[in-house]
Amino acid sequence: MAIKKKQDFEGERALAEVLFNSIGDGAVTTDEYGRITRINPAAQAIIGYSEKEAIGQWLPRIFEAYDDNNEPISLIERPVTRAFVSGNVISERTIYKHKSGKLVPIAMTISPIMVKNVPIGCIEIFRDITQEYEVDKMKSDFISLASHQLRTPLSAIKTYAHMLLDGFMGQLTKPQIKSLKTIVSASNRMNETISTLLNITRIESGSVVVTKKPVSVASVIEEVVNEHRLTANDKNISCRIDRPKDSIKIISDGVVLKEIFSNLVSNAIKYTPVGGNVTIALKTTGSLVVVSIKDTGVGIPEESRDNVFTKFFRADNVIRQETSGIGLGLYLVKGLINELGGDVWFDSKVNEGSIFYVSLPLLPHTINTHTVKK
Repeated sequence: MAIKKKQDFEGERALAEVLFNSIGDGAVTTDEYGRITRINPAAQAIIGYSEKEAIGQWLPRIFEAYDDNNEPISLIERPVTRAFVSGNVISERTIYKHKSGKLVPIAMTISPIMVKNVPIGCIEIFRDITQEYEVDKMKSDFISLASHQLRTPLSAIKTYAHMLLDGFMGQLTKPQIKSLKTIVSASNRMNETISTLLNITRIESGSVVVTKKPVSVASVIEEVVNEHRLTANDKNISCRIDRPKDSIKIISDGVVLKEIFSNLVSNAIKYTPVGGNVTIALKTTGSLVVVSIKDTGVGIPEESRDNVFTKFFRADNVIRQETSGIGLGLYLVKGLINELGGDVWFDSKVNEGSIFYVSLPLLPHTINTHTVKK
């Protein structure tokens, strides 16, 4: 009986070994000290080290990790460290250095091996995403180039349309004025789309430049509301700003802030029916300033809420009401707020409206003792 059990054990072990080595993605396991205990052929091919070279080595030494700027990732920030410390599965992208020195983009999942809530090792599954990485870069480069090329003729269209409207080329009839206003409106939408595409390209390439200095949040919001006042008036929508008497200043980038609030206010007006209301409120809460943009619009269905900040997403009820739009505004808002170290979230009810909240760090001298609630 004992011999049979030993044979069974050896058979299961051999099967596990065959399964591990046949995994198409790279796979590596470690003990509780982070030493490599097993590495499959796919992992050896991706990283360039043989099984003999890797077994027994400390994983961070063989698997050197870098961020998107090709800077080494500190040990504490490594996914393997966070998986050990948290006991959670970690999935993300990183860059590994091949034995030859070549940097290889990687998509990985690291799972800690737990016994009685104590990590005794981990298993990492990863794959080379060089091709996907290069395709994404090509798409971003194309969008950036195309956007820049579109802006030149668009500027000419807008300039001459405004000159015609202002009477520089003679008196216009009412039908001509109406047509020109349509051209100007379409040009503005095109310009907004181009700006959105360029900003998203910068975010995804990690090239957003944030210049932080003292900024009056109320002043930025007033500027944004004034720029959208004409659109709101055309729909008889009331736009109101509620703010405290004291000036609220933060250390941030005014240009980026304006882009964030412009997208949120524009959405609020766009998806609010004629005669509705949009209210922008400011308040200090703990170490934060919180800005809320409330509308009486169509609202966001429950089943769509998890996708609101994803790329190219538009809820079905929104598409039925407003056919224009490409679903990038809120994706851009989320990305820009992350660049500023803030947060964004929302509450919404279908046919009653939505409230989008933006929180950003305050200057030290404006901090109070309240806490923010989501």
